[in-house]
Amino acid sequence: MGRRVFVVVLDACGIGALPDAADYGDAGANTLAHLAELAGGLDLPVLGSLGLGSILPLRGVPAASDPVLHGRLCAQGPGKDSTAGHWELMGVIASRAAPTYPHGLPRELLERVETAIGGSVICNRPYNGIAAIEDYGAEHLASGRPILYTSQDSVVQLACHVEVMAVADLHAACARVRAVVDVGRVIARPFEGEPGAFARRRERRDLALPPPGPSRLDALHDAGVAVHSVGKVHDLFADAGIDATHPGATNAEAIASIELLLAELETGFVFANLVETDQRYGHRKDVAGFHGALREIDAAVGRWLERLGPEDMLVITADHGCDPAAAHSDHTRESVPLLASFAGHGGRRHDGALADVGASVQAWLTAVPAPQLPGRSFIDDA
Repeated sequence: MGRRVFVVVLDACGIGALPDAADYGDAGANTLAHLAELAGGLDLPVLGSLGLGSILPLRGVPAASDPVLHGRLCAQGPGKDSTAGHWELMGVIASRAAPTYPHGLPRELLERVETAIGGSVICNRPYNGIAAIEDYGAEHLASGRPILYTSQDSVVQLACHVEVMAVADLHAACARVRAVVDVGRVIARPFEGEPGAFARRRERRDLALPPPGPSRLDALHDAGVAVHSVGKVHDLFADAGIDATHPGATNAEAIASIELLLAELETGFVFANLVETDQRYGHRKDVAGFHGALREIDAAVGRWLERLGPEDMLVITADHGCDPAAAHSDHTRESVPLLASFAGHGGRRHDGALADVGASVQAWLTAVPAPQLPGRSFIDDA
């Protein structure tokens, strides 16, 4: 069996405000530390043993006696969403932030969107996704008009009940919207159920702009390393540099995909996203749910560690924050944790850039360098 790397992104699990966080309205943000306080302490024995509590003090998570390589990673470019975070992890640093519409789409852009989908929309305001269908779902059912909402991130989201618009038709409508807007992502949000009991479906689809330049995924692919994505990762990269995609609409589904790849994959790279700490619990400030999701992840990481071989690397990190103590319900501009288990890690600390993850993946899996891409391998320093 050859070398393998598994990079798992715990969506929205930030670990402290970046120096420019105040520019984003996020001064003092610290998702994991504030979650730990609000939960009365975190119960994460496996992540704790790897060194999560060695990165910074976390209530309930003591510093590890024998940690893996651990530290804090900072974004080098603008933004605080999943696209920017995942891109930077793989060495793509945007020169400018994609446009945001925190007050809804302006008239000219809204008209373009409505022309693209062939009809008018409702809402057109910044909204939490669950609240949007709760507050506008009945009107949507009565009118047949899609629910469009924005946020502080560079996204336009369209929600439609499956009895009003079939999932495939919603995906097609969002593809047409993607062609006329310049936001980072257009997100399709199908839902079902009755007023008072609406529920989002699993067939979410993210239509992202392609990365503005080559990423570590492209470099690995070009070097003959198979690149596997789990969950929304392939959407965030518009499939660039990805050889195979695996399901991960829920954490349970993503964890199952990772475990199947652990069992079957002989060599290659797996880049996975666990979405529920963001999508299901983070934006809703559901502290108990967030903690519960982390506990399930913690148990899964314990199983993964038992199945790793001496030539394998496991990296646990994040893409941004979503602080439950923030005054708003959007993402927060934060650094992210780094936990990396591999032979020779030495248990030392590595603080650096998100791009260091991609550089380290490439250093572990191939001798072919990509000097044009940012990032410093923590393999070289271990």
